[in-house]
Amino acid sequence: MQIHESAENYLEAILMIQLEKGSVRSIDVAHKLDFSKPSVSRAVSLLRENGYITMDRDGLLSLTLAGQEIAERMYERHVLISRWLISLGVPEEIATEDACRIEHDISSVTFDRLKEHIGTSEI
Repeated sequence: MQIHESAENYLEAILMIQLEKGSVRSIDVAHKLDFSKPSVSRAVSLLRENGYITMDRDGLLSLTLAGQEIAERMYERHVLISRWLISLGVPEEIATEDACRIEHDISSVTFDRLKEHIGTSEI
């Protein structure tokens, strides 16, 4: 199934907040992504409809298996590409921003080869 870059960003943000805080609310996502509450509310609704997240009675968000898979893939790409760019001398803030753009566009084949290459070098 094709998923849009914005949905990947939301799922990755939910995962990152979950790793950091343990629980995730829509407002946490709004703060993390610097989006308005109504924008996040709409995105959360679409992610729920498409089976990527659930929301319990207390408003806590959880990734479904499908959402977790996408979020982990995006997070792995983000971390690896950021570290690699930093190791090349790119300032951390720029490396992080560039990694966020690259992680969505790079093919899985290219990412796997990049991961292999980076794994054999020191970063």
